[in-house]
Amino acid sequence: MSIATIFLTIFGLSLFEIITSIDNAIINAEVLGGMSKKAQRWFLLWGFFFAVFVVRGLLPLMIVWLANPGIGAWEVFTAAFSSDPKIAAAIQATSPLLLLSGGVFLVFLFFNWLFIEPKNFGLKGERFFQAQGAWFFAVVSILLSVIVWFALKVSPMLGFSAVIGSTTFFIIHGFRQFAEEQEKKLITGSMSDISKIAYLEVLDATFSIDGVVGAFAFTFSIPLILIGNGLGALVLRKLTVSNIERIKRYKYLKNGAMYSILILGVVMIADAFGFHIPQWLSPVATFAVVGYFFWKSRIDLKAMEQALEPAINL
Repeated sequence: MSIATIFLTIFGLSLFEIITSIDNAIINAEVLGGMSKKAQRWFLLWGFFFAVFVVRGLLPLMIVWLANPGIGAWEVFTAAFSSDPKIAAAIQATSPLLLLSGGVFLVFLFFNWLFIEPKNFGLKGERFFQAQGAWFFAVVSILLSVIVWFALKVSPMLGFSAVIGSTTFFIIHGFRQFAEEQEKKLITGSMSDISKIAYLEVLDATFSIDGVVGAFAFTFSIPLILIGNGLGALVLRKLTVSNIERIKRYKYLKNGAMYSILILGVVMIADAFGFHIPQWLSPVATFAVVGYFFWKSRIDLKAMEQALEPAINL
């Protein structure tokens, strides 16, 4: 891997981590606002350490290990930071299983947003799909059936990995729905700062799964995933305490995140079926999609500020 590709991958991972975790940063900022300064500093310091080295560091290793049950956990860990050809070959051989399950997870995540989640409409057609929310389960069920059909022609395990991706989505989605219900209790309730910090760490772990799964569309190098996602988490922590209100005004960033997730999911599924996908495509596509929706948000924000100027002058 060339130096240019390494830097492109790291920056792409960082950007993807930031945009997929903006919702998490907003929740963190709202909850932190009701905590003591000491608790805020503790969360931003030790919470960052836990988020990067424990969650975003161990989760990719755990995913690789689960996809390679014949390899010990310690062997997977050492292989991530060494060049053992035997273990590297074993991981490469099972990579289609990981890619397909991760791709299905990301594609389901996109369709859930497109059909069900409330959103700012950034493209034509989004309003139409939002109105057809009842079709979400039909669409993802048919899509899963088609993917499994073709996967079974390759191997039973590949078909099973697609089902695992679907199962993972619905489990994580259930946890997130519960987390949204508990968010108001955190902000308005009388929970202790320790309880709030513990909750935020669990919530962060849940939100980080999108970034970690999507990271495999960029690279299978665990050190690069750790560096890229770590930088993204660091920037996100900084935004949490500084410019989160400004970031919230860029209302189409979530759209950029979800379309990036769709592209990465499709890349992972195509790669799992043996289509050669250039390594630069995932980071370049992420930069392009996010850049477009950032530009669109900036144009909308400027228009709003100009419309408010006469009222302010009065």
